[in-house]
Amino acid sequence: MDGWVGAWTGGRAAVHVGDVADFNAQFLAPGMDEAQRLRRLRQAHHYACLAVCYSPEPALLVLPAEVAPEWTDWLARELAWGPVEVHSGVAPDRTVAEALAIRPALAARIADSGRPVVSWGRNAAHGEGPELAAVRRYESKAAAHELFAALAPGHPGIVVPDQERPAGRRRAARRLTARAVRGRTTVLKSPYGVGGYGTVVVEPAELFAAGGGRALLRHLVRTEVLPPEGELLLEEYVDPGPAARLRDLTYDALVGQDGTVHPVGAGAMDVAGTRYQGVTVGPGVLPKEAADTARRFALAVGERLAAEGYRGWYDVDFVTDRERRLAPTEINLRLTGPAVAFVLAARLDRVRGPGHLVRTLDGMPLGARLAPAALHDHLERLRPRCARLGVTLLPLIPTACHDPEPVVGLALAGPDAEALDAAEALVEAANQGLTGMFEALR
Repeated sequence: MDGWVGAWTGGRAAVHVGDVADFNAQFLAPGMDEAQRLRRLRQAHHYACLAVCYSPEPALLVLPAEVAPEWTDWLARELAWGPVEVHSGVAPDRTVAEALAIRPALAARIADSGRPVVSWGRNAAHGEGPELAAVRRYESKAAAHELFAALAPGHPGIVVPDQERPAGRRRAARRLTARAVRGRTTVLKSPYGVGGYGTVVVEPAELFAAGGGRALLRHLVRTEVLPPEGELLLEEYVDPGPAARLRDLTYDALVGQDGTVHPVGAGAMDVAGTRYQGVTVGPGVLPKEAADTARRFALAVGERLAAEGYRGWYDVDFVTDRERRLAPTEINLRLTGPAVAFVLAARLDRVRGPGHLVRTLDGMPLGARLAPAALHDHLERLRPRCARLGVTLLPLIPTACHDPEPVVGLALAGPDAEALDAAEALVEAANQGLTGMFEALR
């Protein structure tokens, strides 16, 4: 099988291991207390449900949180999978590596499957070596920035924002205040923030209202926007202008085992503030010029990663400026939220014919806390309504439906952006309607 699918799994059904928490744990900032650690673990375990789509077809699925069989049955019907062996609920309060250490039979089942094994990203459980060294280096937004600056001169249409690395948090607070005095908006980053955690846009008015740089940093730590300790980066805010139709985009690719870089595709991300919410991928989603610029630059990044020994999936994220240039912001050396959308599009194109657009919605709010069976029934009622719009509804993250702030992760697949917009609005209205329905039952 040609293309990235062949390079990823050889076109074979694979073992998928939902070890998001294992990957994230190696980058947790010092000073985090046990309650914060458990919250991060729980959030990572919800996101690990995306392991169901780490490749176009799973044969064996390992998930830290418990899921009902109806969930994978739904996806198997829509995506024409063969039988999927599911091991869920294996690590509710620990990492997957810790869970497998006390489940030798399951660990052996994975090792002896004879199938490709796909995990979220490289971590110490996979062994030390050049690949893990590259992950640890370039997951840092400081090291990624240095690479971007080195590559940018050869790439028209790319602009790299200025970045400062103050020595210590007191110095960072002083520099943040000095920038605000000059009227400059600043993107404040923890080097190893994930999914928007550890990154915040600081407007001058916000800093002054908080009482200055040190007071603002204390507030951001207290509200768990920033980690309690560690280096902070100050980056130039890239202004998209008032009429920007495209703000956040990504380009995904992978480095094969032989070091060859394989393009996957570009996507338009939905980012609320600095928090990633989902992505839309497929034909015509991005203007051709922007997609081509992102592709050339991301593949150049991949060549450098490959030269340092990295193997696996990665992406480069960008924001746009007023002149429609692309400013690279970070490298993710792992599977990504957008990777799931690309995998789904590839599978649907194969089993139903080409041309699918896929939109992932990683955390759609629910209007009420639901038991898993009630969530399934709610989505089942929405499925035929989406189908009438030409859209396939795919549940991806079903485990957060009973959290204090309940959400569900979904994918929508259809022929064009208008159909996806209509289906998204339908699902959003139905989710909000749960509030009134449950209040009426009280």
